Amino acid sequence: MLLVVCSAASILSVAPLGSMLDSPVDLARLAANDDRVVLAALVEFVWAASGAGIAIALYPVLRRYGRALALGAVAARVVEGVLVLVGTLNLLALFTLARQSLSSGWTDDASTDASVQLLLAVREWVPSFMILLPFLLGAGMYYYLMYRSTIVPRWLSGWGLPAVALSFVATLSSGFAQEFGFTTLNTVLNVPVFLQEMVLAVWLLAKGFNHEPKRPTDVHGG
Repeated sequence: MLLVVCSAASILSVAPLGSMLDSPVDLARLAANDDRVVLAALVEFVWAASGAGIAIALYPVLRRYGRALALGAVAARVVEGVLVLVGTLNLLALFTLARQSLSSGWTDDASTDASVQLLLAVREWVPSFMILLPFLLGAGMYYYLMYRSTIVPRWLSGWGLPAVALSFVATLSSGFAQEFGFTTLNTVLNVPVFLQEMVLAVWLLAKGFNHEPKRPTDVHGG
């Protein structure tokens, strides 16, 4: 269930704000939509918590087949959650700046414009680049452990590894080209990992883990 919640929250997090953060930012519009800003912040909190919760929930199972990798997956997904919250705090800071600028009549002030551009840059880089790196690292670790241990069918966990690799290519490409959002390349290369997470979620809800996986000694070659 956490896989579904995390994926849904990461996608829906952009819905409350719509185009409000498109450059140039309309500070008056942003300041007037406090309910939408708070809703976006709440959705992003759910995203952060559920992302970390996935690896934490998987840890007791996966540690039997690779404690270091299982712990690494937890650490990576926790870092992902922290970065999500950094983006959330950035949004709230931008919202506060918009309200203060309007009340003080500083909307055309050069320092205000510079602050807005800085906050927007962080808001763009964090969810579109920085968050994806620990997410993919953590996902790759637990897909590998699932594949090695056969606690889910290997066709399912094995699909996750190339899906993570494709998404990693898309992330690096976006970073170097500074083309974020739903570009054609990003969409095509990120669809496999999204489908993987959804199929894995459905499988675990319907079937659960394999009751007769490889023993830890078999996995480690003992």
